[in-house]
Amino acid sequence: MAPPVRSVLPVVLLGCGGVGRHLLRHIVSCRPLHANQGVAIRVVGVADSSSLLVADLHSNGLDDALLTDLCAAKSAGSPLSSLLSRVSGQCQIFNNPEARTKVIDTASVLGKTTGLVLVDCSATYDTVGMLKDAVDCGCCVVLANKKPLTCTYEDFEKLVSNFRRIRFESTVGAGLPVIASVSRILSSGDPISRIVGSLSGTLGYVMSELEDGKRFSEVVKAAKSLGYTEPDPRDDLSGMDVARKALILARLLGQQISMEDINVESLYPRELGPDAMSTKDFLESGLVQLDKSIEERVKAASLKGNVLRYVCKIEGKGCQVGLQELPKNSALGRLRGSDNVVEIYSRCYESAPLVIQGAGAGNDTTAAGVLADIVDLQDLFHKTD
Repeated sequence: MAPPVRSVLPVVLLGCGGVGRHLLRHIVSCRPLHANQGVAIRVVGVADSSSLLVADLHSNGLDDALLTDLCAAKSAGSPLSSLLSRVSGQCQIFNNPEARTKVIDTASVLGKTTGLVLVDCSATYDTVGMLKDAVDCGCCVVLANKKPLTCTYEDFEKLVSNFRRIRFESTVGAGLPVIASVSRILSSGDPISRIVGSLSGTLGYVMSELEDGKRFSEVVKAAKSLGYTEPDPRDDLSGMDVARKALILARLLGQQISMEDINVESLYPRELGPDAMSTKDFLESGLVQLDKSIEERVKAASLKGNVLRYVCKIEGKGCQVGLQELPKNSALGRLRGSDNVVEIYSRCYESAPLVIQGAGAGNDTTAAGVLADIVDLQDLFHKTD
């Protein structure tokens, strides 16, 4: 017999892409597990880029059958509005810009009564205003979306102003406990002097494959065929995704910096960028132009007993993102495939860093990290009759 429900967590989800859909499926499939823990997660609203589906705030939220239908509809490319006939009587659909207002209204009502977890699984800067409003309403925030934490430093400060009410583990390393580890070390009074990390599964795979003598152009195309890269691989090769993760870590360490302060090395020159040529042309004729220079750097590193890795390095008051030569026998040097690896150096971890390694990408892994963040807030919510 399951224990009584102790904590009820109302959730509004922003974003129905791959991570958002996996999160909803995880919530449904984990009902028995959470029931045994005395926890109930009630999805009271789901928003995509154009509309919001919201349940009656006095109900038990959107039922699991509807959430399953919603995931199927979004997987097929249909908007939330396609569920209109299915949801009649259960909930309402609001289209933008009314949807945004309704999210804030919901946050205002629930933030002052039962509480609310606003979960951002989108990939846009447009949610920052809603998230800040939710914080003002006393709501909790869970992020898989990195962009709100990489806006202005003032926005970052606002979002993390009540650190117990925000969780963003999945913004860096998907489900890996990077944020939690950094936070725990800092909370113990152990100053962190340096963080070095390979935080792109795509670039981790590419760099490790180059050690086998393969050409850069071949490896990037292989990574694309395996689904490791974005549709345009330059989104990965630019290093900007790694830079966003690095900025979040740097700000956690107290650096009051912005994206403009980070030295980011792109793996392609401007003349091969999206403004200069199409994705098709880049794959067919642009990539091969990079082979010689990358091969020379791989060989130069090898002659010194090192390997090339695309890493972020955060220390002192600075943050760098780009290619670095590292010893073959280091944690980052031994990295193979698409895993993420992070080395954390502090007073207690000075000679032997704390190393965190594992799958750092993928919708399933990221969604699992988001769900863990939601459940971690359970002690802030209590069942009301």
